[in-house]
Amino acid sequence: MSRASAKSLPQLSVRIDLDSEDRIGPGKIELLEQIREHGSISAAGRAMDMSYKRAWDLVDEINRICGQVAVEPQAGGKNGGGAMLSPFGEALVARYRKIERDAARAVRKELEALQTDIGRSRKS
Repeated sequence: MSRASAKSLPQLSVRIDLDSEDRIGPGKIELLEQIREHGSISAAGRAMDMSYKRAWDLVDEINRICGQVAVEPQAGGKNGGGAMLSPFGEALVARYRKIERDAARAVRKELEALQTDIGRSRKS
C-alpha cells in the first residue's frame, strides 16, 4: 500500500463513556490541548470556533466528571491571567491519546479492509 493511500485510511474516533451520562472524547481533549497551547480558555475556545461560555462549561464538566481539576487558573499580571493544564490534565490528555493510538493500531487491518470494501462498492 502506498503512503498516499495509507493517509486516506478511515480514522477511528474514541469516546470514553465513564458512565451513562459522563464521557471524555476528542472534543474535550482537543480543548485541553488548545488551552495548553494558548494559555487561555477563551483563546482555546476561539481556536476551536467555540464560544467563551461553551469552553468554560466544558472545562467545568471535565473537572466535575473527573473529580479533580484538569485546568488551573494562572495568576495574571497587567493584562490578566490565563489558564494551564494541571498535572492531572496533562496526564488525562496523554492517557487519552495513548488509548486512541493503541485502539487505532489494534483495528488498523479492519480499517484497511473496510476501506477496500467501500472502494469496491463505490466502483460498482
